[in-house]
Amino acid sequence: MDYLPLFFDLREREVLLIGGGAVALRKARLLLRAGARITLVSHRVLPELETLLELNRGLVIIGEYHPELLAGKVLAVAATDDDRLNERVHFDASEQNVPVNVVDTPALCTFVFPAIVDRSPIVIGISSAGRSPVLARLLRAKLESWIPTGYGRLGQLVGRFRDRVKARFGSVEERRLFWEAVLQGPVAERVFAGQEGAAEALLEQQIEQGRARRPVGEVYLVGAGPGDPELLTFKALRLMQQADVVLYDRLVSPEVLELCRRDADRVYVGKQRDNHVVPQEGINQLLIDYARAGKRVVRLKGGDPFIFGRGGEELARLKQAGIPFQVVPGITAASACSTYAGIPLTHRDYAQSVKFVTGQLKNRTSELDFAELVHPNQTIVFYMGLHTLERLCDGLIRHGKPAATPVAIVSKGTAREQRVLTGTLDTIVAQQAEAQLPPPSLVIVGEVVALQPQLSWFGEGEIPV
Repeated sequence: MDYLPLFFDLREREVLLIGGGAVALRKARLLLRAGARITLVSHRVLPELETLLELNRGLVIIGEYHPELLAGKVLAVAATDDDRLNERVHFDASEQNVPVNVVDTPALCTFVFPAIVDRSPIVIGISSAGRSPVLARLLRAKLESWIPTGYGRLGQLVGRFRDRVKARFGSVEERRLFWEAVLQGPVAERVFAGQEGAAEALLEQQIEQGRARRPVGEVYLVGAGPGDPELLTFKALRLMQQADVVLYDRLVSPEVLELCRRDADRVYVGKQRDNHVVPQEGINQLLIDYARAGKRVVRLKGGDPFIFGRGGEELARLKQAGIPFQVVPGITAASACSTYAGIPLTHRDYAQSVKFVTGQLKNRTSELDFAELVHPNQTIVFYMGLHTLERLCDGLIRHGKPAATPVAIVSKGTAREQRVLTGTLDTIVAQQAEAQLPPPSLVIVGEVVALQPQLSWFGEGEIPV
């Protein structure tokens, strides 16, 4: 180990910063976040840096560095491009037993700044011992994506109750088991969901009971996006990794499903036209039954749960049954598939509004308000419209939409098998009859489709007209 990781308490402590440029500005921001009082010395100082220190009770000295400035300082940071000055600062600080960092010069450092993941009071430092700061930053970026910002609020909550837990549980082992259950249970999830009042009340209840238990499970309604696993949100991935049971539909890609916790029970509840493996009411009951058994249940839906995903219906039943739940939005198919196809849904020259429409209504008809859909300068995206494509095109033309209006079918959008077929309202049906693009597919109608040839960027799946 090249360096011993330490965390300095710099609140209201004096730090000397030598240098007045962009590097010094970055170090000053970091030191001020830790509560330090900065004395800066340099012949020239960036106006932004000078203002920053003035606003934070710092001292700016325009002039020469001299070793007397180190008196009473707990740290020294040299952020200059003058090698001889940097060496002097290192020598003087070492003589006075003041920890010193010379930026980008590990040989002159007695401490180094790590790459920092800040979830205060939880702070993680990553160091490469000065050998590869870029690698340390890349590792930090990975941790940033894995650790929710809510961990900071969770740490603050735990800190407020630490003494009460210590008084309630006599042994270290009892306290450890209690906190492990709290930090992996519904208290933590309430904090992550922004329900800190409910989290605090639940924690108080568990302290009084003398144990942390999960009397009832929870349901996480998670949008899995259109198929590309890289389009998942951080929160979706976190909940998928901790689920005891996963109920998933047919639009969830195998790559996304693979990211769920490996030992979770997986229950397929997919629906196809005229073929429902589990009826909707059966799905609702499964969610309730698993949650009442104390399970953490992920209901994994393709796209976004609240856009043609029946998410509202499922949550209404959970609410009625008294089951706690969270909803994680996903990238809906219209946004993702149009983007991967190179079709902007809005454009100043072509479309100032966009409508998302289901091609199949609850009563299994397609009697849409076509008069509302044919307004100019508007993009229409039909979900589940492939099997009613002819009726959709005829209805739009009959209600005044020009027959030459561009149309695109995007099949298996965002997947490696993505295919895009472009045509017009009066040609697309015949083209699809020949091409036979499979579902899941979206139908996009509007002038923006004409931009597809020049904006296409993903894959090689365009089918020529």
